[in-house]
Amino acid sequence: MPPLLMIEPTSHCNLSCPLCPSGNGTLKRQRDFLDLKLYKRIIDEVERTVIGILLWNQGEPLLHRGLPEMIRYASDYGIFTMTSTNLNILPDPDALVDSGLDHLIVSLDGASQETYNKYRINGSFDKVMHNTARLVEAKQRKGSQTPFISWQFIIMKHNEHEISEIKKLASEAGVDNLIFKTVQIYNKEDIENFLPTKDKYRRYKITDDGFILKKKISNRCRRIFTQPVVNCDGEFAICCFDKDNIYKVGNLTNHSLTRLWRSNRFNRWRNMVLHNRKKMGICLNCGEGINLKIKE
Repeated sequence: MPPLLMIEPTSHCNLSCPLCPSGNGTLKRQRDFLDLKLYKRIIDEVERTVIGILLWNQGEPLLHRGLPEMIRYASDYGIFTMTSTNLNILPDPDALVDSGLDHLIVSLDGASQETYNKYRINGSFDKVMHNTARLVEAKQRKGSQTPFISWQFIIMKHNEHEISEIKKLASEAGVDNLIFKTVQIYNKEDIENFLPTKDKYRRYKITDDGFILKKKISNRCRRIFTQPVVNCDGEFAICCFDKDNIYKVGNLTNHSLTRLWRSNRFNRWRNMVLHNRKKMGICLNCGEGINLKIKE
């Protein structure tokens, strides 16, 4: 059974990030919110084997009104919980702290509104700062060590000059950690628009035809054996890079997770990865086996 499980609360999002299928409108699967009853049935099935639940994929998790209840349901089983958010909304910081959430990742790719909004389109830098402060205050008021709050800064061409400033802001804001991450691009135009100028901030090398990953694609993968995905419509996906659920396995509304995890169909995709991973389209621009985080 998988030790980690990514569960998508919703595929809806409040921002329009140009490199995100949910934000730029290219996500082909149906927009939805995960049914709470289905979520609880899944947790009941895996509570003795799973050690961590990652509550995100495409979309903004905090748009799901039942998110604190989802977190609490897993936390009550002693399962480690994480979620990732743009934090442009925060309905109730107390509810998030009380839910037992262990780790919160906040996407903040700029140290000013000007740079932040170049990627987080329709987003507000001030809202993220304000909501971070509300969450830190709620933790302090309640004497809680959790959630551990990480700011995640994706280094891009327009914000690479703000690394020193975001470090200063993170220290002043009282967050627990600051993560620097490389950007994932999809076409040649993205090289000019988003890829940083400094090579150490890139996961790609430029070629005559465009770009390729710096690291060779090997016939192995950790995620496909350890971290499957449950999409908000109940579809079971082999990994988070299959954003449109191309490699079908089945739906958890009418199958158990155990059955789908051990199914011949899932094993067929695993075998393809182990023998000819380059045939899997989703693997050609995948971060598996690449250090996506930058020490800065």
